[in-house]
Amino acid sequence: MKKALFMLMSLCMTLGLITGCNNKKEDSAENSELIVLAAASMTETLTELGNAYMADHPEVNIQFNFDSSGTLKTQIEEGADCDIFISAGQKQMNQLDISADAEINTDGLDFVLEDTRFNILENKVALAVPEGNPANIQSYDDLKKGLTDGTIMLAMGNSDVPAGQYTQKILDYFGLDEEALAASGCITYGSNVKEVTSQVSEAAVDCGIIYATDAYSAGLTIVDTATADMCGQVIYPAAIIKTSENPDAARAFLDYLTSSDADAVFESVGFTPIK
Repeated sequence: MKKALFMLMSLCMTLGLITGCNNKKEDSAENSELIVLAAASMTETLTELGNAYMADHPEVNIQFNFDSSGTLKTQIEEGADCDIFISAGQKQMNQLDISADAEINTDGLDFVLEDTRFNILENKVALAVPEGNPANIQSYDDLKKGLTDGTIMLAMGNSDVPAGQYTQKILDYFGLDEEALAASGCITYGSNVKEVTSQVSEAAVDCGIIYATDAYSAGLTIVDTATADMCGQVIYPAAIIKTSENPDAARAFLDYLTSSDADAVFESVGFTPIK
């Protein structure tokens, strides 16, 4: 009898340990911290979507870091914690992707988790003006004329910022010399697209080249948008980073960002979801 009772108690203890271990594993799986590094132009929309997702998934805590894609790429390269990276340009993602062209990924960096990269959104490169449009700029042709005459001041992103790189292509398209224009005081710079947007909002410049979504969020008037011939398409790639400690939770959040609910939020500010 005592032997049987001892065996029964041992069995219960063993089952309890197994159950406890399983519960710990489940708790670990259910409580996830996600760190998302995303282009500054996504600040408002991703914050809104992240809050909505966390409300429905209280076991997930999402932390966002918004900045220029070039700055975020450098942070990842230098070891910053990151589960998901969403760039405003292919170049910055390619520089972290071992499968990208070696002429772009010159350092052979391998940070992108295989088979997780995809194009999530398209944006437009917009010519935006301050309230009242004091310089009466109506188009990119007006921008060319004003810069050539030295009668207007343009705000644009730095060369390591995707918005700045698109602007450089537009200036090249019109045969304009960026260095000469900057030296003459016709161009000012911002370290990310939000800084450029602020310069336009504050009427510190006559116009700025930013994303259509940033103009919408800031309540600015868009007088023209660039064609693909002028600067190419503005495609946002997304991917899970190989060092992610929560790749499954990261996949689930990216799946949410491609849902119809997320599409509606993106479209409301001028993004075009890519399917």
